[in-house]
Amino acid sequence: MNRKHKSDLVILFSTLGLMILGLIVIYAIGPMRANVLNSTYGADYDQNYFFLGQLRSVALSIAAFFIAFKFVPYKYIKKFAKPMMIIALILSGLLWVLSIAGSSLAKCELGECRWYNLGAVSFQPAEFLKLALVVYLADFLSRKREEGAIGSWREFWLPLLIVCGLSLFLVVVAQGDLGTGVALISIIFGTLLVAGVPAKQYLIMLALILAVAVGAVATSSHRMERIHAWLDTISGAASSDSTYHIENAMLAIGTGGFFGVGIGNSVQATGYLPESINDSVFAIMGETFGFVGLFLIIFVFGIMLFRMLKVADHTADNDHRIFIVGVFSWTLAQVVVNIMAMTGLVPVTGITLPLLSYGGTSMVFIAFAIGLVLQLSCYTSREVIKNENISSRRGVRGTHYTSRRGRS
Repeated sequence: MNRKHKSDLVILFSTLGLMILGLIVIYAIGPMRANVLNSTYGADYDQNYFFLGQLRSVALSIAAFFIAFKFVPYKYIKKFAKPMMIIALILSGLLWVLSIAGSSLAKCELGECRWYNLGAVSFQPAEFLKLALVVYLADFLSRKREEGAIGSWREFWLPLLIVCGLSLFLVVVAQGDLGTGVALISIIFGTLLVAGVPAKQYLIMLALILAVAVGAVATSSHRMERIHAWLDTISGAASSDSTYHIENAMLAIGTGGFFGVGIGNSVQATGYLPESINDSVFAIMGETFGFVGLFLIIFVFGIMLFRMLKVADHTADNDHRIFIVGVFSWTLAQVVVNIMAMTGLVPVTGITLPLLSYGGTSMVFIAFAIGLVLQLSCYTSREVIKNENISSRRGVRGTHYTSRRGRS
């Protein structure tokens, strides 16, 4: 194991900077969101309700980030990989059962039940499932690589398909959450790639998952409606209720121009753009900060993701590398899909923009995961560690890696 050194400051400051920026934006548009809900649904939200909620979420996320960074060694997290995965699956499955039973413990919106209703607090188990899956896959794949079992049907593919298949079922089918499903698929294939799965098997698995994903979309009237709305938008067809979200998101970004309309001057946040503080926050930022602001936001995400890959490249421990790539894949999927949806490049999908969108569970768990990446950045080597043969069933770098195999 390499001697401990300073952490990657780029990951540190980019993570904190994005959370603070999101807090500023919610402060500006939160009162508008409260007014919309009060006037439309007869609610009684205080003007500072959403800002205070986001402030609480940011505070909890920063705490989770530094706890993961400073106080919870990754080796202890790894020891609980299987229990974490089991608990995550049980929580997701129990939510499904409660929603079928009509229990008040299951919080439902727009016909989908994705949260536990715990009084003043709600909890989304799918976010914990993302973290649990990354930790589990890092442990499982690294062990199978050391055992030379990568590619074995009984020892490798069967348990992997059971865990991954059950995770996707409980999220995409039971909860109707295709956005989270995309993040889970990205985690699965990102970690499989770096684990050294034979190319043929990798491509077969990819084709299988894509076929299942297409089937999940084709058999859902709601998802097909989003596909048709997207096609109508890019083809220039007449506006309709189904194209409303995409059109207003693109209008918000276009209205922002080069420098934006300024903080607090958003028109789309006054009720025109759905989910303005959640899934559509990127479009609101485009209206507020303009092209320059969006470029800087994308740049910060890009440099943070690039530094994650750099940490992975300089990590000698295979399980560390797989975990970091899993977090990278998780973050990348949410950033890319959210931005592409808001710019009309893909159909609108319910997926938050990491560290920026309103919400507690999502931000807390991804902040904790990035905090673990920051912790592992303290144990990298100066020499880039690369796989000699990604399709090999043996450990990375043969005997050289074996001699250095340690755990932080």
